[in-house]
Amino acid sequence: MTQHDNSYKLLFSHPEMVRDLLSGFVNEPWLAELDLTTLEKVNGSYVTDDLRDREDDIIWRVSFKGRWLYLYILLEFQSSIDAHMAVRILTYLGLLYQDLIKQKSIPADQKLPPILPIVLYNGKARWRAATDIQQLIEDTPTGLSDYIPRMKYLLLDEGAIDESGAWELKNLVAALFKLEKSGTPAGMEQVVSALIDWLGAQEQISLRRAFVIWIKRVLLPGRMPGVSLPDLGGLLEIKTMLAETVVEWTEQWKQQGLQQGLQEGRQEGHQQGLQQGKLEGEIAVLERLITKRFGPLTAATKVRLQNANLEQLEIWSDRFLDSPTLAALFDEH
Repeated sequence: MTQHDNSYKLLFSHPEMVRDLLSGFVNEPWLAELDLTTLEKVNGSYVTDDLRDREDDIIWRVSFKGRWLYLYILLEFQSSIDAHMAVRILTYLGLLYQDLIKQKSIPADQKLPPILPIVLYNGKARWRAATDIQQLIEDTPTGLSDYIPRMKYLLLDEGAIDESGAWELKNLVAALFKLEKSGTPAGMEQVVSALIDWLGAQEQISLRRAFVIWIKRVLLPGRMPGVSLPDLGGLLEIKTMLAETVVEWTEQWKQQGLQQGLQEGRQEGHQQGLQQGKLEGEIAVLERLITKRFGPLTAATKVRLQNANLEQLEIWSDRFLDSPTLAALFDEH
């Protein structure tokens, strides 16, 4: 697992985060029937059909009408989008059911519990993969469709989510998403200040520490690569550091932006130089050819060549041998 995956897994190993994920970002009517105070983490390790051990993502269960609803949270932080995510999810749910049966967590005379599969994705590109397994299967003859698997997963694409409403309700997952999207020290400081206020209780020490670990190891290094960070023991120290260095960081970001702009300018200038050189070369070739075949160039012809673009010059060069007159070359009929 990457540092980001591990940090997120640590955060969502706390019931408060799972509760706020459901209450803030799952807009389903049946959510009101869940007893979120009963959230209970389930640990599992499964063996896939190629016999490789796979440490599961995050599994919770919550009381639902006197029985359990399982929550399967898959963290997806890869740079590329998995077009067959629905197949992966279907496999993992099958492994979870298989494990519950093996452990005899479900009496033989009872049905299997429902599972809500959630894919939490934070990539830059918006998610476009199918969220329903049936979208990946070709059309089938009448009658055969009864045997096609049915399974959808709930996609939470952080970049496409508006967390402002949940933020107003002091939602911890909304704070996480805002930190992910924050582009300035001032913006991060605002969210960290809120977390200090929201996570002040003694029993929330572990969750506070999980946020600190993620901010120190993932968020800040990602925002300021190569910058030596001071020892940050907690959220208060992070807030203080952000407040004290906001001017310095802003200037550094500006300088980085200036350097990037200069580099891009140089590259653009180089490309423009190559383009200009090719343009001048085409003009020189045509001037020599026209002079040799049709005599000295008139002032109007010189202006016409100088004002032409590269595409037009290449057309005239290709047409030169077949043109009996200068007017025909320029397609003047």
